Amino acid sequence: MNDDIKAIEAATQVYLDGLYEGDVEKLASVFHPTSALTQSLDGELKVVPRESWFEAVRGRKSPKESGLERGDHVLAIDLVGPSMALVKVKCQMPPRYFTDLLSFLKVDGKWVVAQKVFMTETGK
Repeated sequence: MNDDIKAIEAATQVYLDGLYEGDVEKLASVFHPTSALTQSLDGELKVVPRESWFEAVRGRKSPKESGLERGDHVLAIDLVGPSMALVKVKCQMPPRYFTDLLSFLKVDGKWVVAQKVFMTETGK
């Protein structure tokens, strides 16, 4: 079980590094090809497939390139069972602040993000 937690922590760090650096290859290494991002936007459910999100990441200046302060951290890791975990993280691209729930599944011996559900707040 400890090895699973370490693997999930490592994958989560790759995710956070990829976000901050705008590195799609890092993000792709931890997001399953069928994964998507889901949020409630103006009271409606919005689902963005992984590849559409990657296009947006490629098309914007990364927080690192923009000189934005890095402010991400893991709030919780819940190892639900031998093949499922939920990770809650906070990250930022001021003036936007995000809370992400990353649903991890163990696929072919590797922990990958199957789904990301998130919310955005502005200001602070």
